[in-house]
Amino acid sequence: MHITVFGATGKTGRLVVEQGLSAGHRVTAVVRSSARFTADSGARPGLEVVEQASFDDPEAVAESLVDHLVFTDAAISAVGPASRKDGPVAAPVTRGILAALDRAKVRRLVTISAAPVSTPATGPEDGFLDRRIVYPLISALLKPVYDDLRAMEQELSASSVDWTAARPPRLTDGAHTRNYRTRLDGNVPRGRLLSRADLADFLLAAAGDHASAGHAVGVAY
Repeated sequence: MHITVFGATGKTGRLVVEQGLSAGHRVTAVVRSSARFTADSGARPGLEVVEQASFDDPEAVAESLVDHLVFTDAAISAVGPASRKDGPVAAPVTRGILAALDRAKVRRLVTISAAPVSTPATGPEDGFLDRRIVYPLISALLKPVYDDLRAMEQELSASSVDWTAARPPRLTDGAHTRNYRTRLDGNVPRGRLLSRADLADFLLAAAGDHASAGHAVGVAY
């Protein structure tokens, strides 16, 4: 496949690029600073690096990226707020991405959301700790972050793309195990951790499989 990765300089985005290239995919990495990305990652066969400094104007983004997206089979967005101080990030950037994909007629988009965005965040199969303490506390402390991600998912739902939103719990820098669970339109019961490497694995797998199109998917151990 030819995959375009947005947010390729982030912790998860870099892993998506690395795993995609290792799997033999062609990868276009969309970054804010191409010089920084190239200095850190070096030139790689099958890798194209495209600089897009701002996503403030969706139409301008669409115009600047359309030529780089015309041969793309699927796009993956690893863009998201790093902390509650970042302000809305995922929703406005996703608007620009959707405009670019629409212009280039790319149908498949996989993004990163978060487990607490799920409504309800837990179900009867989850334990008391998750239902009454863990998710309510996290949701309250990081409310701006999850509000941003909810707005992003609303943008996806209103679009014409075949989207999938991955909803992981707390991310770690652990190993790439491929030993994770998924749940369509809900969180993984008692799933509290996931490595970024395994999240990248899921994103790439979902990009090539439309079975989850139009759905959020819980991903966790």
